[in-house]
Amino acid sequence: MDLNDTPEQAQYRQQIRAWLEEHKGEAPILKGEGALTDPEEILAARRAWQGRLAEGGLAGATWPKEFGGQGVGPIEGVIISQEMRRAGVPGILDVIGVGMLGPTIIAHGTDEQKGRYLGPMLHGDEVWCQLFSEPAAGSDLAAVQTRAKQNDDGTWTLNGQKVWTTNAQFSAYGLLLARTNVDVPKHKGMTMFIVPMDAEGVTVRGLRQISGEAEFNEVFFDDVTVPAENVVGGVDNGWGAGLTTLMFERLTIGLGSEGFGYNGARFSSAIAGDAAASKDSGVRHDLGELAAELEAIRW
Repeated sequence: MDLNDTPEQAQYRQQIRAWLEEHKGEAPILKGEGALTDPEEILAARRAWQGRLAEGGLAGATWPKEFGGQGVGPIEGVIISQEMRRAGVPGILDVIGVGMLGPTIIAHGTDEQKGRYLGPMLHGDEVWCQLFSEPAAGSDLAAVQTRAKQNDDGTWTLNGQKVWTTNAQFSAYGLLLARTNVDVPKHKGMTMFIVPMDAEGVTVRGLRQISGEAEFNEVFFDDVTVPAENVVGGVDNGWGAGLTTLMFERLTIGLGSEGFGYNGARFSSAIAGDAAASKDSGVRHDLGELAAELEAIRW
């Protein structure tokens, strides 16, 4: 197997590298000397940087051109992630929105939804969160218990709880799965909704980690009303729309693994920084084997 760039990919890599060399001075500093420390400043700076990346074609590059992307393939997406790591600049803020939820709206949303939500999402003006997991519905997504009941005027009322929701504390919108029909098999009775995170009845509570950070959240919905036009993919068709999200989740985390933190150099630098480990052939072998397996998974 030849893992080297094709001539076309090499040309694309040089194009991305040149743009980053020109603009990396605009990127926020998140580590080391001069790093930002105030959470609000970091958030604002990362929003602005995502907007700059979108203008340069480096955010949402695999999206179709009509929605602001470049229409390139997943390998080009990997190249962007690799080159951003090489340049030492942060990636986009809204990985979940751009990588997973935007493609779901592109695949299942109405023209009005695409026109309203995709542009601000791509440019970081509106961050999104994924409202799928629940205390009793993690690996079994079809077991969601959050309920949505349609009212006489066509609106929907949501009640329930989501958990492990990344970025909910500063998201403008969430893409939520709720049960809308209890009289059919569980895979067939769900509907996907766009939910404004500032809607009345939405409560976000941080889940404090051992590190002291609260990256994840619980989100509670108490009689939250959303309009009928916020349904994505049709009533009771949430399972199909949700599978699209999960498919793009795998692509985002897998093919975009450079952006999520995997880099083979991390293993070699870890060994080099530990005198005992660098002299231990067993440690070198085990980490080398792990690095090889991770590299194989990527391809």
